[in-house]
Amino acid sequence: MTVTPMFPLEVAMLPGEQLPLRIFEPRYSAMIADCLASDRAFGVVLIAAGREVGGGDARNDVGALARIAEVSEQGGGRYRLRAEMAERLRVTQWLSDDPYPRAEVAPWPDEPGNPVTGSDITDVEDAVLDVFSRVAEAKQQELPSREELLGSVEPGQDAGERLYALAARLPIGQADRYAVLAAPSASDRLAVLTESVETLRAMVEFQLAE
Repeated sequence: MTVTPMFPLEVAMLPGEQLPLRIFEPRYSAMIADCLASDRAFGVVLIAAGREVGGGDARNDVGALARIAEVSEQGGGRYRLRAEMAERLRVTQWLSDDPYPRAEVAPWPDEPGNPVTGSDITDVEDAVLDVFSRVAEAKQQELPSREELLGSVEPGQDAGERLYALAARLPIGQADRYAVLAAPSASDRLAVLTESVETLRAMVEFQLAE
C-alpha cells in the first residue's frame, strides 16, 4: 500500500482526462507544495456527500491518480495547475486529514472478465452517435465528424481505456461516471456505459417530446 495525498472533488474523474485546478485553500496549497517536491502525484476521489471545502465530506473509495503536468505558482500559496488523470486506484484506508487528506491506496487495474471486442466498442460508439444525431437534427444543426465527437483510438489503448475515453465525452451525471470508473472489468464497464447511453437517449427523447 502507498500513502498518497488525496483531493476529494464533486466530480468523478476518469483515467485519461485532464484536470485543471485552482488551489487556494491552505491545506491543499500545502499538499501541492509537497507533491511538487516529490512525485507530483495525488489521488482524486468523488465526494459521496458534503463538500470538500473545510472537510467533513464523505468520500468514495475508488478514484484515480492525478499527475501534475503543468503548474503556475500565483503567490500566497495559490496555484493554477493541470493534472493528467492516470491509473485507477482503490482506497484501502483513509488516514488523518492533518495536514491534508491522505489515504493508503493500491492500484486497481481492470479485473479479468468477458472479452470486449472491437465490434462491442463500435456498437456503443454508434449508440452515442445516434443520440448526438437526434439532438443535432432537432436543433437543425450539422453533426460534427465521428472522430471529432468521439475521438480516435490512441496507440496501445485497450478496450477498458477506450470505454473511459467514450464516457468522458458523454453528458452523463456524476453517479453514472462513477459507475463507469468503479466497474471491475472492461466488460462490466461496457455494460454500465451501454446502460448510461440508453438512459441518456431516453432523456433526450423525453425533452424533445416536450
